[in-house]
Amino acid sequence: MRAVVQRVKSASVAVADEQLSRIQQGLLVLVGIGIEDTKQDADYILQKILNLRIFEDEAAKLNLSLQDIKGELMLISQFTLYGDCRNGRRPSFISAARPEVAEELYEYLLEQASQLGISVAKGKFQANMQVSLINDGPVTILIDSKKSF
Repeated sequence: MRAVVQRVKSASVAVADEQLSRIQQGLLVLVGIGIEDTKQDADYILQKILNLRIFEDEAAKLNLSLQDIKGELMLISQFTLYGDCRNGRRPSFISAARPEVAEELYEYLLEQASQLGISVAKGKFQANMQVSLINDGPVTILIDSKKSF
């Protein structure tokens, strides 16, 4: 499982110009689910996301987590994070999970975050979404549950 974590002042997601959800200060996370991913990968990614110390403390040091600041979380499913561009010019997506598997793990992530008391917003699975954000910093972190980077 892969995640692009972006610290934001705000973010929103829309489908066909209709806003689905919006967050204020927190994290916008694009999540890619691979063919070998399991709930253990989702748990690993979620714990990393929630505990990353990427918010500034009173000394302007990156020392606080999303949970510390009581920030909001937006999770957007994005299979293109598994695009392999090593050969040719068109990405190959054969490493991305099939939609029915990916949707189940995406919903699991949302449920687990909610159960931990996190304010969670989401996109629409398999939809053409318009994601808007005000990146704060910018601070952008890449996470891979297989620890390949």
